[in-house]
Amino acid sequence: MAYREYFHTPVTQGDIKWGFQQGLVAGVVAGIVFAVFEMLVSAFMMGAGAFFMPLRMIGAIALGSQALDPGYSLWTAGFAGVVVHLVLAIIYGLIFGAIATMLRGAAALIGVGWIYGLALWLVNFYVIAPTIFPWFLDANPVVQFIAHTFFFGAVLGLWFWNAQQRSGLNEPTA
Repeated sequence: MAYREYFHTPVTQGDIKWGFQQGLVAGVVAGIVFAVFEMLVSAFMMGAGAFFMPLRMIGAIALGSQALDPGYSLWTAGFAGVVVHLVLAIIYGLIFGAIATMLRGAAALIGVGWIYGLALWLVNFYVIAPTIFPWFLDANPVVQFIAHTFFFGAVLGLWFWNAQQRSGLNEPTA
């Protein structure tokens, strides 16, 4: 059983259920924020025609590298990209939800969210992508760092902090 050291109370089954429920929603919210950031930056850096390239790249996870070809149906690649992206965002949100049940306060949740986003970026771009999805290596690493840490991880932490505030969970007192 995990413990919140500063509360000295165990994390209950109810806490875990709450964490998974919030993680599912937070994953969707952070996933959408992440995708919008990626698409806007792509269009800004490479022109309006590149707006949907992040969805093509994500869709290629399920469809193969042919989804990156401009002649490939944008609707098919884009739809696959949205589905794959949201499924991964939900999975990552659920995992973060399990972690977040042990945390209290804005600094802890947003900070750990940021670190979680950093870990996702490092694993996805420096472990998985080089071996399985090499087209992601074409993405700008600075943009990916910002997207994963600030526009996904920190958004997860912010969602959980707001959820704790709404649920009546308060920061520990000294």
